[in-house]
Amino acid sequence: MTKRDLIEEVAQQYPRFSRRDTEVIVNAVFDSMTDALAKGERIEIRGFGSFIIKQRSAREGRNPRTGTIVSVAAKKVPLFKVGKELRLRVDDQQANTSGMAANDAAEREDDTGMERGSSG
Repeated sequence: MTKRDLIEEVAQQYPRFSRRDTEVIVNAVFDSMTDALAKGERIEIRGFGSFIIKQRSAREGRNPRTGTIVSVAAKKVPLFKVGKELRLRVDDQQANTSGMAANDAAEREDDTGMERGSSG
């Protein structure tokens, strides 16, 4: 899902807002999140996950092309940690999808008139 898709989805769910208003609202949410992370603040959205800033130490790395050792400066990187509710919903949906594929295969086998486990 892209930012544009998100704006369209929100606009469809809330038709009282124009597409332009929806775009302003979505951009305001992202801008607020970006500002909070830039200040080093933690963002927690219950049921979804949390965004944190992690400090990475300076280290020595290698240039993959030449193999020479290069110095990599210390930096701050944003990280996302998925919430339990989202993790379970995604995992459940994956389990349901693979379960449906197995059921579809079994139904196709039944449609051919062959019994399960028989070789023909």
